[in-house]
Amino acid sequence: MGLIGGSLGLALKRLGHPARLVGVSRPETIAQALELGVIDEGWDYPDLAKALDGADLVVLCTPIQRILSLLEEVGRCAAPGALITDVGSTKRRIAAQAAACLRPDLHFVGGHPMAGSEKAGVTAADPFLFQNAIYILVPGAAVPAPHYAALVQLLKEVGAKVLELDAESHDEVVAAISHLPQMMATSLVEMVGRLHEQKGYFLTLAAGGFRDLTRIASSPYAPVWEDICRTNQDQIGRMIDQYIAVLQDVRQRLADPSLGQDFAFANHTRNSIPRDAKGFIHTLFEILVVAEDKPGIIAQIAQALGQEQININDIEVMKVREGEGGTLRLGFDSEQAANHALEVLARLGYQARRR
Repeated sequence: MGLIGGSLGLALKRLGHPARLVGVSRPETIAQALELGVIDEGWDYPDLAKALDGADLVVLCTPIQRILSLLEEVGRCAAPGALITDVGSTKRRIAAQAAACLRPDLHFVGGHPMAGSEKAGVTAADPFLFQNAIYILVPGAAVPAPHYAALVQLLKEVGAKVLELDAESHDEVVAAISHLPQMMATSLVEMVGRLHEQKGYFLTLAAGGFRDLTRIASSPYAPVWEDICRTNQDQIGRMIDQYIAVLQDVRQRLADPSLGQDFAFANHTRNSIPRDAKGFIHTLFEILVVAEDKPGIIAQIAQALGQEQININDIEVMKVREGEGGTLRLGFDSEQAANHALEVLARLGYQARRR
């Protein structure tokens, strides 16, 4: 009953889903979950067998090492025919453990929702956490088609975009796009931090690009990243080696005009990444709006677009100078909606342009 489990519960509650939702956690967390309306019933960890009695779907929403140990216990207690899934961010070890310890009458589908928050715990649960987020599924052997289809449908109902991968491909991809960037950011901040300790001024001048590039260096090591490194060490190591090779090549060409080709390829590749905040394949159509820094300005813009039946799919306050103004980024699900929004805002006197 943390962020992921709590958010799944709230999402299903918001939809009026008929399932009875049962949570397992510490008593104080269960009390919070019941108060927030996340679950219908809650049990302490020693009562796992009672919680699983008659459950059709079991979702393991814990750190990876805890998932590995829970699978063995769930394998003993789950009702015959139950579908077991998880939310761990690496998949090979979990899939192997499920195959080794789950009974033949239980079915396993590995899962990884590509969604999260800087906050943790059930009090941070968000019913919209999975909206437009890619949710990777890694089905085990011989999972009945109706069970798998039902899980896919459930995830789609809470707003997720389901993508199926095998465990090996999953761990390779996340090593490149998630785990390597974390190691890069952490190491870069450590390096600059040591330089600052020695000479000063480094962190004083660290703003803009450095802050953007190293934002994820604020992530705590335990338990999430400790578990990721332990269970995906080989793939992370391979990606680090590849990146070192690329940097060494760049180092040899720092004064060579061919480096411009690297910049051009990187610019093209970076611009082709979907701008949807959660990485879904469907790209949002964005506009930038210059707005005064005064109370009610965002509400005024939203109301004006709402009156024209224009739905804002994403919004971000990008830059603000207190007392003067700043830039808002608005995202829409179609080019037509974005262009219509530009027309509406222009009539109201706002400076706005396509991004």
